[in-house]
Amino acid sequence: MSGDHHNTDDSGPAARVKALEALLTEKGLIDPAAIDAIVDSYETRVGPRNGARVVAKAWTDPAYRKRLLADATSAVAELGFAGPEGGHLVAVENTDRVHNLVVCTLCSCYPWPVLGLPPVWYKSFAYRSRAVSDPRGVLEDFGLELPREVEVRVWDSSAEIRYLVIPQRPKNIARMSEDELAAIVTRDSMVGVAKVEAPGR
Repeated sequence: MSGDHHNTDDSGPAARVKALEALLTEKGLIDPAAIDAIVDSYETRVGPRNGARVVAKAWTDPAYRKRLLADATSAVAELGFAGPEGGHLVAVENTDRVHNLVVCTLCSCYPWPVLGLPPVWYKSFAYRSRAVSDPRGVLEDFGLELPREVEVRVWDSSAEIRYLVIPQRPKNIARMSEDELAAIVTRDSMVGVAKVEAPGR
């Protein structure tokens, strides 16, 4: 895997982008608040809501779940979610015995079409290094303690392949609709640093 496909937070291009944004703002050509709103939309609403719809459909439609686990790129495209940052997508499913955690050890490769923009912590060196060396410790930092008998599998995203965690569906929510289920799926659960909780917990 070539490092040429990755951009680190402290790279030259990142610094140039910041300088260009400052210059355009100074000249009154862009509104930082508008840019922040767009970034926030992709980071916390649009992207993660797409992934949540994928997860909810997988929870309620066994045939779709099978297609998603066999070929996530095609299954996600069925719902209209595609793009260059989601080119080759693999879905991994959490179970009673296995918990999946996604990281990009070189930078921050991330499936934008289903999760939006990567959060700051995902891009941090601390997360990228510890997710591999101490995944249980990282999960505990996020408030997620797993039984010792649960295997933690770490998946390293790259420019060539990205991962989407299908979290476990909470128990005792059989009567919830697909839309209601999508509303409780979080971005963090689709990266693997959290579980989906039933409403009211």
